Amino acid sequence: MRAMQSRRFKPWWVVLVVSLGIFAVIGAISVDTYNNLAKQNQEVEAQWSQVENVMQRRYDLIPNLVSAVKGSMNQEQKVFGQIADARKSYGSATTVKEKANADNKVNSSVGTLINVIQENYPNLKSNTNVATLMTQLEGSENRIAVERRRYIQQVKTYNQSVVTFPKNIFASTMGLGKKTEFKANSNASKAPKVDFNN
Repeated sequence: MRAMQSRRFKPWWVVLVVSLGIFAVIGAISVDTYNNLAKQNQEVEAQWSQVENVMQRRYDLIPNLVSAVKGSMNQEQKVFGQIADARKSYGSATTVKEKANADNKVNSSVGTLINVIQENYPNLKSNTNVATLMTQLEGSENRIAVERRRYIQQVKTYNQSVVTFPKNIFASTMGLGKKTEFKANSNASKAPKVDFNN
């Protein structure tokens, strides 16, 4: 009689053990997927912080360059106004898209100032202070380009993970969507027109 009872309950134990095994595997896959997505999300955010870090370095150098040349360039008030507006936009930007747009304005206005100095004020260009600041700004531009490229690569890797199955299911339940890619200003594909006569 006992042998018959143990045979009767054996299939339930098998079903229970198999079910627990399936749940354990699904749970392990879920935890691993969550951890991978969370890690990639942190890597994207850390890389964006590095982009902001190098943009902030340039942002901090600009007032030094402006004060070094402003006294000798009284007729270039329009350029100084553009730089001030661009820095203000950058300072108030909060999202990746706003920071990227503001950075484009800063980049454009500083580029205009450097062109004006190089073409119209050769004596300023030879000033040691101004030359050093311009070199530091150029170095900042190179660093920004490198960090942007790294950010774009991190976002690409992350976005590929978020849209592939089954990670896309976990990503949507975790509230992790695609990250904003860093895009150039729409005018970047056109050659800039610089008119120093206005």
